[in-house]
Parts: sequence; structure tokens; C-alpha cells
Amino acid sequence: MVKHNNVIPNIHLKKKHSASSRGPLKAKLNLDQASKKKSRRMARAARAARIAPRPLQMLRPIVHCQTQKYSAKTRLGRGFSLQEVKAAGLTPAYARTVGIAVDHRRTNRSAEGLNVNVERLKEYTSKLVVFPRRRLSAPKAGDSSADDCKAATQYVGTVLPLSKAAPEIVMEAVTADMTATSAFTAVRVARQETKIEGYRAAVEARKKKD
Repeated sequence: MVKHNNVIPNIHLKKKHSASSRGPLKAKLNLDQASKKKSRRMARAARAARIAPRPLQMLRPIVHCQTQKYSAKTRLGRGFSLQEVKAAGLTPAYARTVGIAVDHRRTNRSAEGLNVNVERLKEYTSKLVVFPRRRLSAPKAGDSSADDCKAATQYVGTVLPLSKAAPEIVMEAVTADMTATSAFTAVRVARQETKIEGYRAAVEARKKKD
């Protein structure tokens, strides 16, 4: 018999932490975390060797975070918009072949954001080493020279990562007036004056009547 105003017992004992004859394991366990970490690292190394000297990651645009709370912050987005790619003098099909991520769904809402990503694309293309389509063929229009291709190495890490400028801190010289003034005392006096302001006004009004 349930006493007092308690919650009615409704316990769900349906989670199976071990496989049995009634059925397979239902609870998801994370017992392969260490082995998955190793397999992911080996897969990255194998992919890097397969596509070398092409970098593992693609170039991402600089976008602002969502909602008004985080809109002042910037991060790397999914891909460049078609307008940004066109302004940089590229085509979406060609951009994807040289390691530039393109997102056809994204649109630009400000000229400042458009210019930032266009300059980012131009900086990337200025440092880009384009190999010939066939390694034994001669370089064509848009391809890098043979010396540049020979000296090229695989880039590791984020391509053109975000660079946050350090805030400028200006130190002001401490004067004698600053050392002689006590902010704590000024706040205490101001609070006390505000507290007895009404009393002093009443006293002044009483003196005028008399």
C-alpha cells in the first residue's frame, strides 16, 4: 500500500547490459574507444599517403556563428558560396578539384563577409601548387612549374587557420592624483550622501517654514 503523497512506482527494468538467450545486447557500450582511436589514426595516415602531396583537409570559409548571442564570433564554415568563388575568379567545379570546399546552399548577407572570404581564396590560390593532370605531361595553363611541383610537400593541419589578433592594451601612467584618490572612500561617501539626502531636504524645508 502506497503511503503519503509519493510518486507512483513505475520502474522500467528493460535495459539489458549483457546478451542472453532472450535477445542481443541492447545497451550501447563504448569498450572499443582505444582501438577506434588507433584505427582512425591509421586511416588518416593511409589516406594522407594515398593522396600525397595533397593536404588532408580542404579550405573552409570564415563565417559568423548563429544566433545573436554568438554572432560576434567567427568560425570555419562548411564551404564557400558560389558568389565568393565567382568573385575570386574560379568555378565551383575547378575549386573542388584544388582542395576548396564549396557549399551551393550558402548565401552572402554582407559585403564585409564576402570580401573576407574572397581575399581568403586569393591568398590560398597564390600559395597553391597545381600538379599537371598527368604527371608525365608538360605543364599547361594554370599548372605550376616543374620545380615547384618537385619541391611541394604535403601540408598537415588546418588550411589557413583562423588567426585571432591579440587585444591592444594601453597602459596609462599613474599620476599623483590617482594615488591620492580612494575609489572605495568616494563610493562610501556618495552612498551616505544619497542615504541622508531626503533628511537634509526635510530639515531645510522646516527651517524655511520657521
